[in-house]
Amino acid sequence: MLIDPFGRAITYFRISLTDRCNLRCVYCMPRKGLQWQPREEQLSVGEIVRVVEAAASEGVTRVRLTGGEPLVHPHVVEIVRGIASIKGIDEVSLTTNAMLLAQLAQPLADAGLKRVNISLDSLDADKFRRITRGGKIDRVWKGIAAAERAHLAPLKLNTVIVRGLNADELPALAQLTIENDWHVRFIEVMPIGNAQDWGEGFSAPDERYVSVQEMRAALSTFDLQPVTAPIGNGPARTYRIPGALGTVGFISPLGEHFCQNCNRLRLTSDGKLRSCLVIPAEVSLRDAVRHGKPLEDFFRQALAQKPEHHDMLVSVPAGSQRGMSQIGG
Repeated sequence: MLIDPFGRAITYFRISLTDRCNLRCVYCMPRKGLQWQPREEQLSVGEIVRVVEAAASEGVTRVRLTGGEPLVHPHVVEIVRGIASIKGIDEVSLTTNAMLLAQLAQPLADAGLKRVNISLDSLDADKFRRITRGGKIDRVWKGIAAAERAHLAPLKLNTVIVRGLNADELPALAQLTIENDWHVRFIEVMPIGNAQDWGEGFSAPDERYVSVQEMRAALSTFDLQPVTAPIGNGPARTYRIPGALGTVGFISPLGEHFCQNCNRLRLTSDGKLRSCLVIPAEVSLRDAVRHGKPLEDFFRQALAQKPEHHDMLVSVPAGSQRGMSQIGG
């Protein structure tokens, strides 16, 4: 087992397949985009599988694939198949913006994918297009339908709540859970690589944050009842509207820390292990995996850097250079 310095067992591995994305969401990426990593600097399919084999031998049982946008990776189905076949891996899941999910949901399910989390930051088509800088919400709905047909469940919808942008949609988004067995999770915006001006019509950096306490207050008329979280709900605190099929969750990295239960390591697409989303320390294992060297010591080096908790309030620690899409948040 991988045990961090504070006694937390690490069983969950988040892997960024690519830093590339087909959207430019305002809270995730600058308007001008980012300089993509050269392909040769990113791990290959075989290298990713080998890293997961090493992680599984150390007690990791669950893997989540992220990006960027993982579905733009040309070999995402092959990667899922390779990871799902590894002894000890109980579940492979994926987080996506769903722009390409309609055509990939069934092939991914056939390859061994169990679940998807889908980003949905607005129910209004025009607002969705503004937030994502070009996304089409009808493609999200087609992706959701395809995921349900492929039995990628439980289906989770992630919404980053921003004041002056989509905070007014909290009730409408929560209502999706009444007639759908979906798990809608509201996420506090995190100040990681997004402190710049987002453009005309968007809130200033110091006005964007909505606390989880304020979110719950906005939904007080629903009489939310705490319930046991669905499989893979991670740090979300989970509730149900009485009589609803689905649940409402809140992910609060700032308002209510959940670091005490952190069970994860992260791998960037260029082969660096991160023990924390926020802390900039990284351990590179890319050269080792390419030369066939043992990888277990690299996991322990990363764990030795894992903090007891982050200190993020309204800024990130000095030295953090990567944005969210580059880390694989």
